[in-house]
Amino acid sequence: MATFLYRLGRLAFRRRWRVALIWVALLGLAGFGAATASTPTSSSFSIPGTEAQRAFDLLEQRFPGGGADGATARVVFKAPGHEKMTDAANKAEVAKVAADLKAGSGQVASVSDPYTAGAVSKNGSTAYVSVSYKVNSMELTDATREALEDAGHAAQKSGMTVEIGGDALQVMPETGATEIIGVAIAAVVLVITFGSLVAAGLPLLTALIGVGVGVSTITALANVLDLGSTTSILAMMIGLAVGIDYALFIVSRYRAELAEGREREEAAGRAVGTAGSAVVFAGLTVVIALAGLAVVNIPMLSKMGFAAAGTVVIAVLIALTLVPAVMGIAGKRVMGRKARKAAEAGQHPGAGPSDARPNMGTRWARFVLRRPVWVLLVGVLGLGAVAVPAASLEMGLPDDGSQPTSTTQRRAYDLLSDGFGPGFNGPLMVVVDTADSSDGKAAAKRVTDEISGMKGVVAVTPAQFNKAGDAAMVTVVPKDRPSSVETENVVHAIRDAGQDIKSDTGAELLVTGSTAMNIDFSQKMNDALLPYLALVVGLAFLLLMVVFRSVLVPLKAALGFLLSVVAALGAVVAVYQWGWLGSLFGVEQTGPIMSMMPIFMVGVVFGLAMDYEVFLVTRMREAYVHGEKPGQAVVTGFRHGARVVTAAAVIMMAVFAGFIGSSEQMVKMIGFSLAVAVLFDAFVVRMAIVPAVLALLGHRAWWLPRWLDRLLPNVDVEGEGLRKQLEETPGDGDGDGGGVGGERELTRV
Repeated sequence: MATFLYRLGRLAFRRRWRVALIWVALLGLAGFGAATASTPTSSSFSIPGTEAQRAFDLLEQRFPGGGADGATARVVFKAPGHEKMTDAANKAEVAKVAADLKAGSGQVASVSDPYTAGAVSKNGSTAYVSVSYKVNSMELTDATREALEDAGHAAQKSGMTVEIGGDALQVMPETGATEIIGVAIAAVVLVITFGSLVAAGLPLLTALIGVGVGVSTITALANVLDLGSTTSILAMMIGLAVGIDYALFIVSRYRAELAEGREREEAAGRAVGTAGSAVVFAGLTVVIALAGLAVVNIPMLSKMGFAAAGTVVIAVLIALTLVPAVMGIAGKRVMGRKARKAAEAGQHPGAGPSDARPNMGTRWARFVLRRPVWVLLVGVLGLGAVAVPAASLEMGLPDDGSQPTSTTQRRAYDLLSDGFGPGFNGPLMVVVDTADSSDGKAAAKRVTDEISGMKGVVAVTPAQFNKAGDAAMVTVVPKDRPSSVETENVVHAIRDAGQDIKSDTGAELLVTGSTAMNIDFSQKMNDALLPYLALVVGLAFLLLMVVFRSVLVPLKAALGFLLSVVAALGAVVAVYQWGWLGSLFGVEQTGPIMSMMPIFMVGVVFGLAMDYEVFLVTRMREAYVHGEKPGQAVVTGFRHGARVVTAAAVIMMAVFAGFIGSSEQMVKMIGFSLAVAVLFDAFVVRMAIVPAVLALLGHRAWWLPRWLDRLLPNVDVEGEGLRKQLEETPGDGDGDGGGVGGERELTRV
């Protein structure tokens, strides 16, 4: 592989303008596709194999035209002062609002009358109008949303408080300016790392081009592939982070080759052949982790994983082709001013007495080697302490109660909770299939009677049959808020009762609605977590065994990842569920952790963690293979890799942390979790626990049974095959240093 990538790097460098134009053309083509693509008309959320999904499908089948998947809204009114919503003046205002809503858009399916639908609170202070639409929230026009928002303005003038809740106001999430701050921090880190504005700008430029191609392609295909609104944001988050990192490793290696006195084309070839091999395998672990989300069998999550994986593939291709091309265009300006002056003076910056002076990586590695047991204990116990809150993890999906208090959705949620009780924000929809029942009406009555007597239920509406009379809908209002454990218990109690009802009457009872969907989604996430972990960790273990020719090093890498990801989960629970330091991270309402967040975090963090493992430990293995003692090999790996890996981790943390300012709760939480996970994994696991474990294992760390060594393919990540080829043809492609001279540093990352 290293030999092929070496040739690819030299070709891209030689044909730099052509390669650059190809990528710019791809960016333009993708941008044109995104600009001309129609707005996504749907963003369906389905959970195959769950009761809530079966009930939803039954509703669409038995109640055609009922808009089972249509958007909904609730316009909530609160009377001023000591007035009541039943006062004549207030009733007139509500009737006017309802009439305006009906006339405001042709997409409106129905508008309820709160005075006939029982939607007035017992004390008369609060009432709400329910609005159903013919299409889902992504298909609503701007005019329809404006009509909904404007409907209550006249009522507000009369002194009433009017707020709007429901998914009809759902729009594309805003990410704000904080991601720009993240990119700015990345730029500062790159300038400090390279000491050159050109070298610092190169990874940013190529990463932005890669993300532009990836996100524009996702946007162009969003309508065709039914991609959710957060898919492009998450792809941008991951693609930007890995794109900068991969380019950073290539550029860093290129500068090291130039410092050895090699010609620029040869240096580019060697950089892509060695660091590029690590980029390929690091990217492959990320792709495996993201594509593996498909095992959960939730279409939305699978599409998010595939879209993000596609962006990572683009980042790898950019690193292998566009980065060497841009390095060629940039010329000698990739080196810092001091390095250029030294080169002009005929000196090799990478040689001489200064090279013998230990850097921070060397000093830290020697410290760990002197006290490996203490470093290991402090690292493991520290992460273990941070991981303690993870034992209290509660999962669910956010509702309007998790919105900022400044939004009308959150204020409507609070008004309904105060006037009717928290359960009115998440009513349950019970579907009774009476096709196989001899007396459907009697079966439906038994359903309503049994549910009415259950603990935690405050209201049950009479059964509403369809025209064919073979299915009925029953609305159940729980006592507690939608995301509470008590409401989850109510759902399970109704389903348990449905088994007896079916055996007695032949009628099947199914529970759906957004609350039941969230409960089923969380359960499916829980059930899929262990199989997903086994798949991803197992495949990556095999991949790392091929890379490192060792059994214990991949095992140590996987165990270290598990420790860092559990610690990150603990931090997420402490901040978003318990509220610790919540104000610092913009948490206005604590609650359960997003159901998909743990499994998504596992996938992304595992891939990123293996990035640092590959880049750091590959250099250690190369040193060990060439005769260094295990301890000295660790020091060598840190001397050449610690600075770059540290910069890469800080950049990735900055990019992820930039998304904490998003208006979308899921994006905000995932941004925080990924930033914290990278912090723990890069600086505690890879920089402390890994060298401590390698020091304790000694030669055993690199043990591989002979029979397994014969079975595993040799992919030449360290560039051993490339080294031999260049030794056989000294001076190939350069006039000074293309042969044996400087070979010691060939695999420096």
